[in-house]
Amino acid sequence: MTSERPAPGPGPSPSSGAGSGGAGPDPDTRASDAEREQIAERLREAVAEGRLDMEEFDERLDAAYKARTHGELVPLVRDLPAPGTATDVALAPASGGGVSTWSDRIGKERATSKGAFAFWGGFGRKGTWTVGRTFTAVVLQAGGEIDLREARFEDRDVVIRCFTVMGGVHVTVPPDMDVEVRGFGFMGGFGEVGEAEVSPGSPRVIITGFALMGGVGVERKIRESEKRRLKEERKRQRLEKKDRKELD
Repeated sequence: MTSERPAPGPGPSPSSGAGSGGAGPDPDTRASDAEREQIAERLREAVAEGRLDMEEFDERLDAAYKARTHGELVPLVRDLPAPGTATDVALAPASGGGVSTWSDRIGKERATSKGAFAFWGGFGRKGTWTVGRTFTAVVLQAGGEIDLREARFEDRDVVIRCFTVMGGVHVTVPPDMDVEVRGFGFMGGFGEVGEAEVSPGSPRVIITGFALMGGVGVERKIRESEKRRLKEERKRQRLEKKDRKELD
């Protein structure tokens, strides 16, 4: 009597990782532009969080845009924390931006600073700090710097009052912040420069006060993280142009 042999089960798919115990992309599979960009996004997040220094970041980013296969992409983020395995990182949808959303930066913390004063000197408020609902800056024959690009906010509605006598205060805000300038200058200036593209959920910041023989300037400038992104985009375009020339 002959026994019936069981039908063979399906063999490992081309995307199965050898010895991994589960399915995953074949390391020899060609990587797509979208997958390269997803890895680049993870690297941007890592440098913003301080997990990579700029030298490591530049090296890995350059390798990401030059990578041809999954096997070249995955090691670039293997030591970075992310949901799932390193392969999942390579194929997971890219996260948005690396810069916290406005909702993450409003009403989450108590103010770390509600005012500043300078006489024959200067003050600075920049980087990651939490702005009070009302922030008052006073300078007498001095200068001050208020940078809101990476700041957090105690409340959605913030009033920044600047009073200068023979001095100046420079306020830097991102292009997507809702800002209204109401101040008055006498033998001085009180104004805003830069184009605004206000994004939904932005804090509402009113900048008011008085400048006597001095000035208060409000300038819109992109964030440092956005500068890095633009630099990376230019680098990627140069590499793509070089690749196209080599293929021709």
